[in-house]
Amino acid sequence: MSIVKVEIFTDGACRGNPGPGGWAALLRKGSNERLINGAEASTTNNRMELQAAIEGLQALSRTTRVSLTTDSQYVRQGVTEWIQRWKSNGWKTASRGTVKNRDLWIELDELNARHDVQWFWVKGHSGHEENERVDRAANDAIDDLLKE
Repeated sequence: MSIVKVEIFTDGACRGNPGPGGWAALLRKGSNERLINGAEASTTNNRMELQAAIEGLQALSRTTRVSLTTDSQYVRQGVTEWIQRWKSNGWKTASRGTVKNRDLWIELDELNARHDVQWFWVKGHSGHEENERVDRAANDAIDDLLKE
Protein backbone atom coordinates (compact mmCIF):
# COMPACT_ATOMS: atom_id res chain seq x y z
CA MET A 1 0.00 0.00 0.00
CA SER A 2 1.50 3.34 -1.02
CA ILE A 3 0.92 6.59 0.80
CA VAL A 4 -1.04 9.18 -1.17
CA LYS A 5 0.88 12.37 -1.99
CA VAL A 6 -1.02 15.67 -1.80
CA GLU A 7 -0.02 19.31 -2.10
CA ILE A 8 -1.89 21.79 0.10
CA PHE A 9 -1.68 25.57 -0.22
CA THR A 10 -3.25 27.64 2.56
CA ASP A 11 -3.98 31.24 3.46
CA GLY A 12 -5.91 33.25 6.01
CA ALA A 13 -7.19 36.80 5.81
CA CYS A 14 -8.73 39.26 8.24
CA ARG A 15 -10.33 42.67 7.86
CA GLY A 16 -9.31 44.32 11.06
CA ASN A 17 -7.39 42.33 13.63
CA PRO A 18 -9.69 41.26 15.19
CA GLY A 19 -12.42 41.45 12.63
CA PRO A 20 -14.19 39.28 10.08
CA GLY A 21 -11.78 36.68 8.75
CA GLY A 22 -11.55 33.98 6.13
CA TRP A 23 -9.41 30.97 5.38
CA ALA A 24 -8.81 28.85 2.29
CA ALA A 25 -6.98 25.69 1.32
CA LEU A 26 -6.23 24.32 -2.12
CA LEU A 27 -5.65 20.56 -2.18
CA ARG A 28 -3.98 19.01 -5.21
CA LYS A 29 -3.37 15.35 -6.02
CA GLY A 30 -1.94 15.03 -9.51
CA SER A 31 -4.24 16.98 -11.80
CA ASN A 32 -7.17 16.89 -9.36
CA GLU A 33 -7.80 20.00 -7.25
CA ARG A 34 -10.23 20.91 -4.50
CA LEU A 35 -10.56 24.43 -3.11
CA ILE A 36 -12.22 24.87 0.29
CA ASN A 37 -12.83 28.03 2.28
CA GLY A 38 -14.75 29.48 5.18
CA ALA A 39 -15.12 32.54 7.37
CA GLU A 40 -15.74 33.71 10.93
CA ALA A 41 -17.41 36.94 12.03
CA SER A 42 -14.80 37.94 14.62
CA THR A 43 -11.31 36.49 14.59
CA THR A 44 -7.64 37.31 13.97
CA ASN A 45 -5.34 36.85 11.02
CA ASN A 46 -3.22 34.28 12.88
CA ARG A 47 -6.29 32.22 13.78
CA MET A 48 -7.36 32.19 10.13
CA GLU A 49 -3.87 31.14 8.99
CA LEU A 50 -4.00 28.25 11.48
CA GLN A 51 -7.58 27.36 10.51
CA ALA A 52 -6.60 27.15 6.83
CA ALA A 53 -3.90 24.57 7.60
CA ILE A 54 -6.24 22.65 9.92
CA GLU A 55 -9.05 22.54 7.36
CA GLY A 56 -6.67 21.46 4.60
CA LEU A 57 -5.33 18.57 6.67
CA GLN A 58 -8.81 17.63 7.97
CA ALA A 59 -10.02 17.28 4.38
CA LEU A 60 -7.72 14.26 3.93
CA SER A 61 -9.55 11.01 4.46
CA ARG A 62 -6.50 8.84 5.20
CA THR A 63 -2.87 9.11 6.19
CA THR A 64 -1.18 11.16 3.53
CA ARG A 65 2.24 12.47 2.56
CA VAL A 66 1.66 16.20 2.34
CA SER A 67 3.57 19.18 1.02
CA LEU A 68 1.88 22.13 2.78
CA THR A 69 2.74 25.66 1.65
CA THR A 70 1.73 28.70 3.68
CA ASP A 71 2.64 32.38 3.58
CA SER A 72 2.53 32.46 7.39
CA GLN A 73 5.87 32.19 9.19
CA TYR A 74 3.79 32.04 12.39
CA VAL A 75 2.21 28.77 11.25
CA ARG A 76 5.29 27.21 9.67
CA GLN A 77 7.68 28.08 12.47
CA GLY A 78 5.11 27.32 15.14
CA VAL A 79 4.50 23.79 13.92
CA THR A 80 8.11 22.98 12.96
CA GLU A 81 10.07 24.80 15.69
CA TRP A 82 8.09 26.18 18.62
CA ILE A 83 5.32 23.69 19.42
CA GLN A 84 7.45 21.01 21.07
CA ARG A 85 8.87 23.58 23.51
CA TRP A 86 5.39 24.99 24.18
CA LYS A 87 4.06 21.54 25.00
CA SER A 88 6.98 20.69 27.28
CA ASN A 89 6.56 24.08 29.04
CA GLY A 90 2.85 23.52 29.73
CA TRP A 91 1.78 25.70 26.79
CA LYS A 92 3.87 28.64 27.96
CA THR A 93 6.09 30.76 25.70
CA ALA A 94 9.78 31.30 26.35
CA SER A 95 8.81 34.45 28.29
CA ARG A 96 6.37 32.32 30.38
CA GLY A 97 3.30 33.87 28.77
CA THR A 98 0.36 31.75 27.66
CA VAL A 99 0.58 30.51 24.07
CA LYS A 100 -2.01 32.34 21.99
CA ASN A 101 -4.40 30.21 19.91
CA ARG A 102 -3.59 27.12 21.98
CA ASP A 103 -6.84 25.41 20.92
CA LEU A 104 -5.89 25.62 17.25
CA TRP A 105 -2.25 24.66 17.88
CA ILE A 106 -3.40 21.49 19.66
CA GLU A 107 -5.68 20.61 16.75
CA LEU A 108 -2.97 21.32 14.17
CA ASP A 109 -0.42 19.30 16.15
CA GLU A 110 -2.74 16.26 16.17
CA LEU A 111 -3.33 16.53 12.41
CA ASN A 112 0.37 17.06 11.73
CA ALA A 113 1.14 13.85 13.65
CA ARG A 114 -1.49 11.91 11.67
CA HIS A 115 0.11 12.76 8.33
CA ASP A 116 3.64 12.98 6.92
CA VAL A 117 3.76 16.74 6.42
CA GLN A 118 6.55 18.83 4.97
CA TRP A 119 6.02 22.52 5.71
CA PHE A 120 7.01 25.22 3.24
CA TRP A 121 6.83 29.01 3.33
CA VAL A 122 6.23 31.33 0.40
CA LYS A 123 6.19 35.11 0.53
CA GLY A 124 2.60 36.34 0.33
CA HIS A 125 1.45 38.63 -2.45
CA SER A 126 4.54 37.81 -4.49
CA GLY A 127 2.86 36.29 -7.54
CA HIS A 128 2.97 32.65 -6.37
CA GLU A 129 0.00 31.25 -8.32
CA GLU A 130 -1.48 28.96 -5.68
CA ASN A 131 -0.91 31.44 -2.86
CA GLU A 132 -2.72 34.12 -4.86
CA ARG A 133 -5.63 31.70 -5.44
CA VAL A 134 -6.07 30.85 -1.77
CA ASP A 135 -5.70 34.52 -0.83
CA ARG A 136 -8.59 35.37 -3.17
CA ALA A 137 -10.66 32.44 -1.83
CA ALA A 138 -10.09 33.50 1.80
CA ASN A 139 -11.19 37.04 0.94
CA ASP A 140 -14.17 35.71 -1.03
CA ALA A 141 -15.26 33.83 2.10
CA ILE A 142 -15.18 37.11 4.06
CA ASP A 143 -17.18 38.84 1.32
CA ASP A 144 -19.80 36.05 1.42
CA LEU A 145 -20.02 36.29 5.22
CA LEU A 146 -20.51 40.04 5.11
CA LYS A 147 -23.33 39.70 2.52
CA GLU A 148 -25.39 37.55 4.90
